[in-house]
Amino acid sequence: MTNYNAINWNAVEDVLDKTTWEKLTEQFWLDTRIPLSNDLDDWRTLSDTEKELVGHVFGGLTLLDTLQSENGVDALRKDSKTQHEEAVLNNIQFMESVHAKSYSSIFSTLNTKKEIDEIFDWTLHNEHLQFKAKVLNDVYMTGTPLQKKAASVLLESFLFYSGFYTPLYYLGNNKMSNVAEIIKLIIRDESVHGTYIGYKFMIGYNQLTEDEQSDLTNWVYELLFTLYENELEYTNDMYTGVGWQDEVGVFLRYNANKALMNLGMNPLFPDNASDVNPIVMNGISTSTSNHDFFSQVGNGYLLGQVEAMSDEDYEYANPKP
Repeated sequence: MTNYNAINWNAVEDVLDKTTWEKLTEQFWLDTRIPLSNDLDDWRTLSDTEKELVGHVFGGLTLLDTLQSENGVDALRKDSKTQHEEAVLNNIQFMESVHAKSYSSIFSTLNTKKEIDEIFDWTLHNEHLQFKAKVLNDVYMTGTPLQKKAASVLLESFLFYSGFYTPLYYLGNNKMSNVAEIIKLIIRDESVHGTYIGYKFMIGYNQLTEDEQSDLTNWVYELLFTLYENELEYTNDMYTGVGWQDEVGVFLRYNANKALMNLGMNPLFPDNASDVNPIVMNGISTSTSNHDFFSQVGNGYLLGQVEAMSDEDYEYANPKP
C-alpha cells in the first residue's frame, strides 16, 4: 500500500523555502487591478515606430513567460528535493502565467485585433526570439538538474530585461505609467524567482567535485555568451528604429552580470552599472509605489507592505561545500 505525505510547513528542511513562499504570497497581484486605459492618452502620442516597438517587446516577453510557465518551471519541479521546494515552484509557475496574461491585457487596451494578430505572428516568425526559446527549451528538456536551474536564472535575470527596458524608459519620461506598473510588479517577482532558483543552483553546485564544477561553470558561460550574442541581434533589430540599441546593449551586459551573480559566479563583462541610463535604473527599483486609490492602483496596493528580497536575505542560506 502506498502512503501519501501531507506537506508540513512546520517542519521545513530549508528555511528559505518558507521565506520565499511568504514573500511571493505577500506580493501577489493581478493585472485586473491596474487601470491600463489611463495610458491611452500617452499611447496616442507615440509614433508608429514606437508603437510597433512596444507591441513586439511585449510579444517577445509573452512568448518567454509562456515558455517558462509551460516548460521551464515544470522541468525544475521534476528535480525538487522536498515538498516545500515543489510548492514554491508551483507558486512561481502560476505567477509566470499571470505575467503572460498581463501582456494580453496591455494588448487589448492599446491595440486593435489586427495589430494583436500581427504581434503574435511576429513572435512566431522572429528568428532571434525563436532561437532563444529553442535554446532554453532544449536545456529544459535534456539538461541536468543544475543546467536547467542555470538556464532558468539566465532567463529570469537576463533575457527578460531587454524587453523591460522600453516600459521603464517611458516611465522615466512620465509616459505609460500604468503599463510600467505592471512591468515593475513583474520585475519584483522575477527578482525573487531568479535569486531563489540561483540559490538552489548553488546548493547543488557546491556538492560537485572540482572538475564537475569547472565543467559546469564553462557550460554556463558558453550558454550565456550564446544567448548574449543572439540578444544583441534581437535588440538591434527591435531598437534601431528608435535609436536605443546602444543603451539597451549596456543594459544587457549589466543584467548578464547580475544573472551570473545569482548563480554565485563571477561577472562576464566589466562593471557598467554607472553607464546604464539612470532613468531606467531608477525604474528597476522594486519598492512599492504609493498611489491614491482614485488615480491608479500601483504595486503599493498589495496585501501588505512588501519589500524586495535583498542579498542579506540569502546570506544564511549560502551553503558551504
